[in-house]
Amino acid sequence: MVPFKRLVKKQLGELLIERGIITKEQLEKALLTQKEKGGLLGEVLVSEGVTKEEDIAQVLTVQYGFPYLPLQNYEMNAEIVKMIPENICKEHNLIAVDKIGDTLTMAMSNPLNGKAIEAIESLTRCKVQVFVSTLTDIRNALKNLHGKENKQVRDQ
Repeated sequence: MVPFKRLVKKQLGELLIERGIITKEQLEKALLTQKEKGGLLGEVLVSEGVTKEEDIAQVLTVQYGFPYLPLQNYEMNAEIVKMIPENICKEHNLIAVDKIGDTLTMAMSNPLNGKAIEAIESLTRCKVQVFVSTLTDIRNALKNLHGKENKQVRDQ
């Protein structure tokens, strides 16, 4: 697996400070929390209420060049979403959003999860194109889609 190449050499925290999203003190506190409890820095900052998921997603787009795809108004194709089992989507916080030829477009909350991308490529036999989305958007899209399926089963 080829490591992801940064377009901008600065760390996530540094970019958030530069954009006025967080302060240096908030970053230092979040880094301590991350060291104690683990997890991704962006998730720590969001859980501490310091920033929003959208801010983290947009900074990742600057840092690595992944496009940002907000899913709240995106029309999902159930057949494409079903290409990846629901348990895998939930485990890796991702959702398939489109397929053109042998390229599958996925939205991920952590687009740097190379193992998940490799697993999806192996599972679907497609080349994966990654977009960044928020964890909340992905979870809501999965819930909405599977909620509709469950309702249709009950209505039959």
